[in-house]
Amino acid sequence: MQAAPASGPTVLGFDVIYIATMLSAVATFAVMLAIYAATTVKDPMARRVKALNERREQLKAGIVASTNKRKSLTNRNQAADRVRGILTQFKMLQDDQLKKTQQKLMQAGIRTKDLAFFIIFARFVLPVVLGVAIVVALYGMGMFPEWGWLRRYMTVAGVLVGSYKAPDIWLKNKVTKRSHAIRKGLPDALDLLVICAEAGLTVDAAFGRVSRELGKAYPELGDEFGLTAIELGFLSERRQAFENLANRVDLEAVRGVVTTMIQTEKYGTPLASALRVLSAEFRNERMMRAEEKAARLPAIMTVPLILFILPTLFIVILGPAACSINDSFLHG
Repeated sequence: MQAAPASGPTVLGFDVIYIATMLSAVATFAVMLAIYAATTVKDPMARRVKALNERREQLKAGIVASTNKRKSLTNRNQAADRVRGILTQFKMLQDDQLKKTQQKLMQAGIRTKDLAFFIIFARFVLPVVLGVAIVVALYGMGMFPEWGWLRRYMTVAGVLVGSYKAPDIWLKNKVTKRSHAIRKGLPDALDLLVICAEAGLTVDAAFGRVSRELGKAYPELGDEFGLTAIELGFLSERRQAFENLANRVDLEAVRGVVTTMIQTEKYGTPLASALRVLSAEFRNERMMRAEEKAARLPAIMTVPLILFILPTLFIVILGPAACSINDSFLHG
């Protein structure tokens, strides 16, 4: 007994009703996902205020506490201590590597320096665990028997290299994303610093005011400026607070601002005029980047136009004609 042919219209052998149903389901899922993402947005101000208060307490403890208290403050994470002990035992912990990883964590907005031990530990553990798992799966359990020796070897090598580079790639992506967010709000922050300086506010009060004003629009930049304001009030050397800002942000523009602030503190030059020049330069640079992206847009849109827009346009235009021709051949 033969199955009854499809009663609905078809295009190139595919049922139009079935395809439309699947596309409607995907669109419905995308709309629900967008509604969920819009309704579950969290205000970053609470997390920022908590982190800044913790930094203030650490600075207080570093100034008034004894040496033993400082050690207990830095070594409070027992898990990090155990990981550090394992790395030291196997001679896998180097000071320059640790400092570089901790600096990357600060640039990524992660204040916990103990996480550097876990990242270094993951570089050595992930290749062993995932490498053993893929070797056992391919050679021991005989998975994918149709694969040749070259494909198996390339898979194992790719897993080993990818698992070793995965922590660094994750950390680098976070640093790049945070630096891009800070770069977007830096001209506005400098304009507000100029206004605060001309209004007679001190440098630490100006940084605190800018942090509060730009906290919701640019939370990353507000976080850094707020932390700098706290360090300006607690650290014994104001130069160190500005240098910490340059170390926490991986941007040449921020280093230029820090150099300007240090020079104004040292030589007594007018702060407002120097910041106004820097703000104009950063705005011109941002405009040039926007023009560059606009110039690249036609070339970038070529691939989506060919893959997604033109096929849809052809289906909309030629679909009814194809259905009519198909019906005429079936009934003719």
